[in-house]
Amino acid sequence: MPELKVLDSKTLADGELFHDSRGRACPVPTPLAPLADTHGHLGSLKLHDPALALARAAVVGVRLLVVPVDPVDEFPRKWGSAAEFLDFVDTHVAIARMCLEEAAAHGFRPPEFEGWDVPELLDNVRIVAGAHPYGAGEYDDAAEALTRELLASGRAVGVGEIGLDFGPYNEVDERTQEVAFRRQLRLAHELNLPAELHIRDAAGDAGCTAHRLAVRILTEEGVPEAGCDLHCFTSNVHVMEDFKQLGCHIAYGGAATFSRSQEIRDALALTPSRCVITETDCPYMAPVPLRGEECEPAMVAFTAALVAKVRAEAGSAPAAATYRDLWRNACELFGLPDGER
Repeated sequence: MPELKVLDSKTLADGELFHDSRGRACPVPTPLAPLADTHGHLGSLKLHDPALALARAAVVGVRLLVVPVDPVDEFPRKWGSAAEFLDFVDTHVAIARMCLEEAAAHGFRPPEFEGWDVPELLDNVRIVAGAHPYGAGEYDDAAEALTRELLASGRAVGVGEIGLDFGPYNEVDERTQEVAFRRQLRLAHELNLPAELHIRDAAGDAGCTAHRLAVRILTEEGVPEAGCDLHCFTSNVHVMEDFKQLGCHIAYGGAATFSRSQEIRDALALTPSRCVITETDCPYMAPVPLRGEECEPAMVAFTAALVAKVRAEAGSAPAAATYRDLWRNACELFGLPDGER
């Protein structure tokens, strides 16, 4: 079992669970409701042990983690089968549970939330499965069969991340991406599951072409009855409004905390309370004050605090109300009970 030095009494008492690039301790904000990381790539962590990352997330108040898995990009390069991936999740959840038991022996418990009856994080690690636009050209019958196998798991709560990427790193043509996107949306409809959307415009595209096309496709195919969320939102108020009109949730991550992300924060301030959720997209885009570090699920605590602060300062909602909305919305999207008493 990994050593539990990151969870010892002095570390927690001194607020030293995380340090910035200069080695300074970064106290974790105290959550006012259970936290949800609705999109965290647990299997892509390189610098963090996945089990310890789960234990740290539980310690700071995360009570839901949704882990994406890609039937094209991750198979067979990383996982030989659906069973192997699911065993990876089960194994690290079990190790994390032992870590927390050891922490409890030293007098520590994950925070409790008055007025809530919520599951422990380690009972609430879920998955979504879908082919990222980078792999759209390889989303064939075999990839769909693997997706269906993953979605048959008791941990499965959605299809994703799927969509359109017109950014500089995707070499798949627009038509091929659209075909794969529509096919996976239809799968979400068939299985009555929500969809997590990855939509990225080309650099400098003021017209937001990828987002506009996604809106047209969602209008034509229909938003899945179970819902959808616009994962890793990094656009503007106008784009947010378009997806809000479709009934989509808007997921804010570490990018919202960056100093140059005022456009994202402007959209965040105006996002309806019923639509806003949080994520990390770990291991990418760690939030301020940990920018530049490898992101992990526990860091959603910093993003949630920023979301609550921005919305309170804008007069959109008090901080406590935003925290409640973040949790309730995540549970609603993924068909889970929110546990509020």
